Amino acid sequence: MTRSKLISHLADKHPHLTASDVVLAVNTVIDYIGNHLAKGGRVEIRGVGSFSARTRPPRLGHDPRTGEKVHVPEKRVLYFRPGTELRERVKQRDVLNEMA
Repeated sequence: MTRSKLISHLADKHPHLTASDVVLAVNTVIDYIGNHLAKGGRVEIRGVGSFSARTRPPRLGHDPRTGEKVHVPEKRVLYFRPGTELRERVKQRDVLNEMA
């Protein structure tokens, strides 16, 4: 689902809100999550999962074309751990697809 589809879905589901209110709410939540993760924080959404930023240490890699060893610097990567409820929903959908 894209941000615009999320906004249109929420606007349809909550007709008492204006489209600009929905856009502001979605953008505020997404911006807050991104800023909090950038500061090294952790975001947990019950029923969905938790987001955190992890640091990968520097390492020696290799260039696949030449085979030459290359230094890969330390970097921060986004990590998502799904919650139990989300895992169960996805698993249940897999079971339903197997039955069809």
